[in-house]
Amino acid sequence: MSMTSMVVLGLSIATVLLLLGALLATLRSDRKGHTSAPPAEVAPVETPLPAPVSGPAAHAGTDYTDPRTIRVGDRIEVHGSPARVLGAMYISWQGMQWTEYLLRDASRRYQWLSVEVHADDPPHLEVQLWTEVPTQGMVPAKSMLIMEGVEFFPVERGTAAFRSEGDTGNPDRGLLDFADYRASDGRLLSFERIQGNAWTASHAQPLPPGSISIVSRAS
Repeated sequence: MSMTSMVVLGLSIATVLLLLGALLATLRSDRKGHTSAPPAEVAPVETPLPAPVSGPAAHAGTDYTDPRTIRVGDRIEVHGSPARVLGAMYISWQGMQWTEYLLRDASRRYQWLSVEVHADDPPHLEVQLWTEVPTQGMVPAKSMLIMEGVEFFPVERGTAAFRSEGDTGNPDRGLLDFADYRASDGRLLSFERIQGNAWTASHAQPLPPGSISIVSRAS
């Protein structure tokens, strides 16, 4: 082979090698451009916090004992003072219903706790702790009366049916007459008599929410 042929052959091989190198570089560049990007970091899913409970809703369900759940035999606290629920009277009058619980506190004093839902708009729960006062022979008047120097004005009166449970000192069923009064400062006075017996009188003021808690349930 002549010298000229060898030079031409060498240049041809060099050219081929350069073309192959350029082709490989192009292929590498194409692969790099189509390589999938690393997956983006995804923040962990957090369990959403429960919605805050509003004040009124909390009072209605969870913040304090619902007095309507009290049962005979329960041990409760009223304003922090312990008491035992001895009995209950379930009373109905003209479509209205309420419950009166007989309590005995640590000093063996007896009081009545009344629980009633008033059908206002919206309905509201009224809870009252009644303390007996001497009537000194008084009977409920149809007009204003004065008890312990306070003027009380008539609110409601009538004859209601009742059913007793536990130890109330009253018949299992029967009728009671009542007469309710209210003073200008909000104090309440109520007269009651069972089956035509002598009148008894008690006064009270409504208890605020959270005043009552159930310590233990009746077995």
